[in-house]
Amino acid sequence: MLPPTPSPPVWGILLAAGRGSRMGRPKPLVPLWGEPLVTYAAAALAAGGHDGLLVVVPPGEVGEGVRSALSEWPFAAVVNPEPQRGLLSSFRAALGALPEGVGAAAFALADMPLVTAETHRALVAAFRETGAPLVLARYGEGSEAVHAPPHLLRADLWPGVLALPDADHGPRAVLRAYAAGAVTVEVSAGQLLDVDTPEALSGAEGRISPPPRPPR
Repeated sequence: MLPPTPSPPVWGILLAAGRGSRMGRPKPLVPLWGEPLVTYAAAALAAGGHDGLLVVVPPGEVGEGVRSALSEWPFAAVVNPEPQRGLLSSFRAALGALPEGVGAAAFALADMPLVTAETHRALVAAFRETGAPLVLARYGEGSEAVHAPPHLLRADLWPGVLALPDADHGPRAVLRAYAAGAVTVEVSAGQLLDVDTPEALSGAEGRISPPPRPPR
């Protein structure tokens, strides 16, 4: 009997190069219960069962601040030199920095602090079980359900992401093109929160506690 074929590596990507125009300051470093906002998403992603971790940061002091905030987790870092070009530029920076042989990448946002490690593990498990080109998180139920990050993309979809025009702010065209073959992971609607504004930050304070620190 032949041994099972090993599953290709799955990396977790944290996109943390956003400008924070609606927040009025760089979102990743906004304090939430005394911790930089980015650490909440980082803690969950780091416990999500990925084979490697990468964070995309902006150039300059903010990028260095994000690196420092995540120094206790094993994130490699890549700089997006042009974050003003939108989210797609961070996807490109991440995909260009991944090592050869990676089979899929799951993309998470630094401003979604309520997504849990269990959600990340569920996406990785679904990919390993099915090999689907896309694994999508669906928040809520029925007509109120919405798809939102994290999204997991198999490596053969990456050229389509890299070829998208800058006007597409994320890999939406690729997600639409492969939606029929996607596997969906059901996620509690309570995890869906984008901290894009001061009001959203205030709302997050009532729904979350400080993130767990890595074991020393």
